[in-house]
Amino acid sequence: MTDTEGTAPGAAISRDEVAHLARLSRLALTDAELDEFAGQLDSILGHVKAVSEVDTADVDPTANPLAVTNITRPDVVVPGLGQDGALDQAPSSEQGRFAVPRILGEEQ
Repeated sequence: MTDTEGTAPGAAISRDEVAHLARLSRLALTDAELDEFAGQLDSILGHVKAVSEVDTADVDPTANPLAVTNITRPDVVVPGLGQDGALDQAPSSEQGRFAVPRILGEEQ
C-alpha cells in the first residue's frame, strides 16, 4: 500500500480499500464516512495484530478457564400424561381431541 492509495504511513488499510469493500458490500458511503471507517478499521486491524503477536506456545487450548462440571439428574423413565389427563382441563373436547372454534368461516 502506498500513500497514493490513501494509506496513512503505518496504516494497515487504505481509504481506497475501504471504498472497495463498501462497493462489494453495496454500501453507499460519503467521503467523510470513508475517512472515518478507514481510521476505525485500521485501529481494529492494529488490535488484531497485537493480539496475534502474543506468545501462546505454552498456553493449553481451553474452551473455559474454569473447571466446570455439568450437573445432571438421573434419566428416569416416568409415565407420561395420558389422553384423558391431557383433555381433563380442556374447555371442550370431542372424540378424544381438543375442540376449538372454527376460524375463517370454514364449513363442515
